[in-house]
Amino acid sequence: MKLKLTSLIAGLAMATALSGTAYAKELRLSHQWSTKDVRHKVAQIVADEVAAANVDLTIKIFPSKSLFKPREQYKPLSAGQLDMSVFPLSYAGGLRGEYNLTLMPGLVKNHDHAARLNNSDFMKKIESIMAEDDVRVVVHGYLAGGFVGKEKCITSPDDVKGQQTRAAGKAFEQMLATAGASITSMASSEIYSAMQSGVLTAANTSSSSFVSYRIYEQVKCYTPAGDVALWFMYQPMLMNKSAYDGLDDKQKAALDNAAAKAEAYYLAEAKKQDAASVEVFEKAGVEIKNMTPEEFNKWRDIAKASSYKNFVENVPGGQELLDMALSVE
Repeated sequence: MKLKLTSLIAGLAMATALSGTAYAKELRLSHQWSTKDVRHKVAQIVADEVAAANVDLTIKIFPSKSLFKPREQYKPLSAGQLDMSVFPLSYAGGLRGEYNLTLMPGLVKNHDHAARLNNSDFMKKIESIMAEDDVRVVVHGYLAGGFVGKEKCITSPDDVKGQQTRAAGKAFEQMLATAGASITSMASSEIYSAMQSGVLTAANTSSSSFVSYRIYEQVKCYTPAGDVALWFMYQPMLMNKSAYDGLDDKQKAALDNAAAKAEAYYLAEAKKQDAASVEVFEKAGVEIKNMTPEEFNKWRDIAKASSYKNFVENVPGGQELLDMALSVE
């Protein structure tokens, strides 16, 4: 009887293993954007590709900040309360000062430069810091942005003197203030009304936000992200490292393959968003003026004396990390 029972248990265990249900997992992925946003589409590619691999792994996406607030995702991700997130890493800059380098003026020149940074020793160092928090990168990605001016074009530091300006991120506020601008902090969703009422005369944010918030209705000139741009923000797909380590080999391979496809899409779409924003502004009759490499270098010199200096003074090991980033050409 005992032998029969043992054989029965062994048989059930084998049947369960063969069915794959012993390893079936569902991962929860949170982000703050709508389902039309490129960052959601990146998440959807990963989820769809993993599902198609048929490895008993599913990814359930919670868009539009429906699971966690935008800036409050890193801690639950680190603690294992959340499996995955598409997350602007600088949001966690208060927890890890090093992450503030992923939203630093002039550190990234263009999308191809961003792609090289993603594969550099600088990013490996950032990833090693994440690993200490039990977090790993699944998909790398940067999005770019530019400037708008209500009265004039904003391409060089001289253009912001005396302007009432909104900047995306503290490091940009520091740089613009040093260049002579007056800073008014607000969410990108408030730029339109602030321009309309005269509270702002210039603003800096992402290409997609300029379009989605219809800023073209309120400005005279648009300086888009072109061959060079000051504003680049690292917005990767992250995953709890222990959750990844807990997957079996086939599940890891499926996720890695899906991530590679999503990362290529992310880079291509980021470039398209910049170009699409130019078309929208041109159609609205807004003047387009690109920043020159010489103007970019002038901005970077001001950033070095303000934003970079502040970073180095406040982050242990900050100079070494900054030098690693600046060494990538």
